[in-house]
Amino acid sequence: MPRTPITLIKPAPVVVCVGLAVFLVSGCMTPPPKAPENVCGIFEEKRSWYRAAQRARDRWKTPVGITMSFIYQESGFRANSRPERERLLGIIPWKRKSSAKGYAQAIDATWKRYVKDAGDWFPDRTNFKDAVDFVGWYNYQSQRNLGISRTDAKSLYLAYHEGWSGYRNRTHEKKAWLIEAAGQVEKRARQYQTQYLKCKKKLRRWYDFF
Repeated sequence: MPRTPITLIKPAPVVVCVGLAVFLVSGCMTPPPKAPENVCGIFEEKRSWYRAAQRARDRWKTPVGITMSFIYQESGFRANSRPERERLLGIIPWKRKSSAKGYAQAIDATWKRYVKDAGDWFPDRTNFKDAVDFVGWYNYQSQRNLGISRTDAKSLYLAYHEGWSGYRNRTHEKKAWLIEAAGQVEKRARQYQTQYLKCKKKLRRWYDFF
């Protein structure tokens, strides 16, 4: 008899603690920019993103408009973005479709290669600075290994999505939806780059790179 109430009340604090922990973690995530279609507005709102995008450009020679367009396409600038879960029997949430995670939707294997090759201390896919550097690194590898121009946003995105082997094997040619998405990435990259060139002097601060 005395054991019954103990059994009933034990789970409650655990549920509350877990729920609180999830709430606190999600609350720490940086929200998406208020005006995602305007790269100048994004950088005015999030100065650290501007500095990170500039550093990735200088390190990997990839235009700011392209790296930002990739991140827009991959995650909508949401730090905790993940692929949807598959549904078991059409109802029960099951495994995710891939290990992609974060702003750049980098999968586990490619992220590990990036960390080994060029990553900073304790890089995190939910950290914008690390994610934008990853995109720059990946595009640099695509340029070096596949001969894609660093300004060819459409081809770079196809290689980004399909992987270097997939691009060589032209797997994207059978995916009309992907070619359309790559076209959207290219269009937004041009838009972002035009905006950026108009506002980069206004954005620059002498202390940004210290």
